[in-house]
This record gives sequence, structure tokens and C-alpha cells, in this order.
Amino acid sequence: MKGYIHSTESFGTVDGPGIRYVVFLQGCPMRCLYCHNPDTWEFGRGEEREAADILADALRYRSFMKQGGITVTGGEPLAQIEFVTELFELAKEQGIHTCIDTSGITFHDGKNADQWDRVLAVTDLVMLDIKHIRPEVHRRLTGHDNAGILAFAAYLAGKEIPVWIRHVVVPGLTDEEEDLKELGRFLGTLSNVKALDILPYHTMGIAKYDSLGIPYPLKDTPAATTAQAMRAKRLILAGMKETRHS
Repeated sequence: MKGYIHSTESFGTVDGPGIRYVVFLQGCPMRCLYCHNPDTWEFGRGEEREAADILADALRYRSFMKQGGITVTGGEPLAQIEFVTELFELAKEQGIHTCIDTSGITFHDGKNADQWDRVLAVTDLVMLDIKHIRPEVHRRLTGHDNAGILAFAAYLAGKEIPVWIRHVVVPGLTDEEEDLKELGRFLGTLSNVKALDILPYHTMGIAKYDSLGIPYPLKDTPAATTAQAMRAKRLILAGMKETRHS
């Protein structure tokens, strides 16, 4: 099985627990306004590589991956779900921890259940990016609503797959108090949330957009501060508490 690979990183430290070999897959259906990897959007590009080849490369760094493993990200890695499945099946044969960093956008409730069950059977952790809890705002931010993403979150809970939730705080877009509490209320319905990562929006992607000749949609939006991220986390946790104590 071959996949379209944008790049790999042999010493990832922010893509799951421990030190990780990170595979950036090419192609994504979403167009997030604050995406910092627009060079991964287009499908059918990148380097075609076999799953076995990727694993062989990762194994070169196994001595450094104590408490770590392999993470697939993107782009949207689950747009190439068959490739990810094969890679993870090979990784589990070697006893390697596996993690998917995904938006969940390719999940369609009730469709291709066998394929989803197969990939999750060899997945130890999902890092799920939830951009916004409200579908109309989510569509403005990404070009898609969030129905499938929320269904995917519930599906993961049903499968008891550990999840780390990620949410990017963008001033004026994803930081409304009631929206954050509502996100927390939804997360409070899930029994498998093991971590909540609130990421402050940054402007480091501007240079990449300039180099690609793509207009940057949020050029007038300031970077979020640590204090804003901490406030957002408090509000989400408050919403989770509401649900779990109701």
C-alpha cells in the first residue's frame, strides 16, 4: 500500500506522548482559515511511499522513541485511511504506540464501518482537533460543518479509544464564552477524553502563505496570548463539569 507523503519528522515532541516519528500525509478537504500547513492541502501530490518503507525508516529511530511511537498527521491523515491502517498494523506487529492527529472530517456515520473499525483496532490514541462547536461557525472557519466530526468523537468514545482534544483559540473567532462552555458540555458526554490541549493561535504561517502566493485570511487577527488560552481552557472545563454533574 502506497500513500502520498508530504514529509516526515524523526524527533517529534508535540504530536503525542514521548518522542515520536511523525508522518505528514498529503491532502486535506478542509480549508481552515488559520491552517499553518497550506502546502499539504492538495491531493495526489507529495512523495509516494509504501507503508513498509515508512515503518522501516521509523525503526531506525526506535531507541529514541521510549514512551513514544508513530503519529500520522497532515493534511488530513484519515483521507488515506487504508494507508494508515496498513502502516499501523505493521507498527503494532513491532509493539509501537500509534497515534492519529485528525480533524475527523472524513468520518461519515454508518459508512465504511469495517474500515474504521480496522484502523481503530490498531490505534492507541487519537488527537482530535475540534475547531468549533457550532456548525455554522465551523463552516465559516473550515468550509465544512462539524456534524461528522462530532459523530466521530462519539464513535471513538463508544470504541473506548483514548482521545486528546485540541482546540485552537483565535481571538474574535473561537473564543466566545458561551461557545467554549458549549464545547465543554459536549466533551463532558465523552468518557474517553484523556487530555485537553488549548493552543493559542499564532501568525507563524504568514511567511509560508507568502512563499506559496496564497492570501493569508487572518492577516489582521492578532496572535492569542497565553492568558487567552488559559481562559478558554477554564471555560471548557467548566462546561465539562456542568455535564458530568448534571
